[in-house]
Amino acid sequence: MYVYVKILDSNFKTGALGNGKVDVAAPKPDKFGHVPLNILVIGSDGRSSSADCDLGGSCDGSAPHADVEMLLHVSADRSNASILSIPRDTRVSIPACTDAKGVTHAARSFQPITNSLNYNVPGCVVDTWEALTHIHIDHWVMVDFSGVVKMADAVGGVDVCTRQNVMDYQRQYFGGQWHEIGSHLELPAGTHKVTGVQALEWLRTRHAFEDGSDVGRAKAQHLYLNSMIRQMKSASTITNPFRLNSLAQAATHAVSMDQGLGSIESLSSLALDVDKVPSDRITTVTVPHHFQPDPATPNNLPVVLNDSASGLFAELANDVPLDGKGSAASASPSPTPPPAAPVDKAGVRLDVQNGSGVNHRGQVITDALAADGFTQAARDTRLVDYGVTTLVYPSAEQAQAQAVAAALKLPATALKSSASATGLTLQVGADWKTGTTFPAAAPKTGGLPTDAEYQTASDSSQCMDVNPAPYAKFAPGQTHYIYSWTGPTPPSVPQATG
Repeated sequence: MYVYVKILDSNFKTGALGNGKVDVAAPKPDKFGHVPLNILVIGSDGRSSSADCDLGGSCDGSAPHADVEMLLHVSADRSNASILSIPRDTRVSIPACTDAKGVTHAARSFQPITNSLNYNVPGCVVDTWEALTHIHIDHWVMVDFSGVVKMADAVGGVDVCTRQNVMDYQRQYFGGQWHEIGSHLELPAGTHKVTGVQALEWLRTRHAFEDGSDVGRAKAQHLYLNSMIRQMKSASTITNPFRLNSLAQAATHAVSMDQGLGSIESLSSLALDVDKVPSDRITTVTVPHHFQPDPATPNNLPVVLNDSASGLFAELANDVPLDGKGSAASASPSPTPPPAAPVDKAGVRLDVQNGSGVNHRGQVITDALAADGFTQAARDTRLVDYGVTTLVYPSAEQAQAQAVAAALKLPATALKSSASATGLTLQVGADWKTGTTFPAAAPKTGGLPTDAEYQTASDSSQCMDVNPAPYAKFAPGQTHYIYSWTGPTPPSVPQATG
């Protein structure tokens, strides 16, 4: 058995956890010595093999993207779990990234989060998430197109539901030729067990579900995951050595992960932890967001996060359950205590950046610091965008950072030591839009904001609505919509749109 396990271990592809540009501190253990788990799941559209090319269409050598980005959070006491999705086109700040050849690419602002995988380094996606959410990431797992097919077959297929007949064959005409942009999913209304390629088609479908955006795709992915969780629990897959073996064999060839997770032993331990959580306490949620016109490109509607997203991030960072039922491990973080030795406030140099989205916030905080004795605090006038408030400091100036944090009542999780920092920089984020002291943490019972799209894994009634968009102009005799059809069978040759 030992030799067999080691053979499976040798199949894993592993990489570094992060890229070294962002490092959010891990949460402290609870009174029982337990800590929460945060695993970032990445779905890559990279065509790194002929199998991926066959499944994903054109292989044009373009940069890979993280088309799916989900954070699995398992509470410290294993009583609840959350799966948090961010739409791929959400605009965020992407930290600098060093690629496999040692070339460092500059940080980018207001970029779709999917571009965080452009240099094919999962650690750069981890850095992006940590910078945006201030949630410590313990592990990452990445799967490509062919990996999804293998895993879907290994679990024996997954039940999915569509309320209407659905087909996703849409094409677009650009660059002088037709391009396939649909997933090729084709299912009659009702519940179906999807396996292999059809499971991949379901997970990739975007235009054909709901409003045709990533909101619908994320909802369909959550439906799939919730159904798979129910199936695996009902079949006792994790505790059945025969079923677990087939799943383990598929996983070793289907996914890559960070070095700390790249073994059968580590994966089995993670699977057992997740299996402890009741399905009615597993919440899948898409981060609240909206579409915002871009003055530079009027026809483009970038996705930006709602103000409530920062509260959602804070709940997970502090291990607060999203289902509002409380947790033995939940605890509201207390403000950072002052340093052991007194600090000369007037000698602390500090830049204050306003990334809150509120005009003049940088000046308000700078004035408050000056009034408290930090007379060398200076407002940085550059345009920035931060999801969460962070105080970055060089390790040699930890005491000064603690003094600033204590004055502003920042939690310990807001402090970040950085080897590249040359001084203190306070990044005022969207989670701190008013007042001169940081707002208290959410109550330990938790809960979701009213603008969050969510599902519960135990809900077996979940079913997708098909995008009802009609063609702009119907062809003679044509009665179906772009993504659906009437009658017993779908049209034999779907009409392209341009």
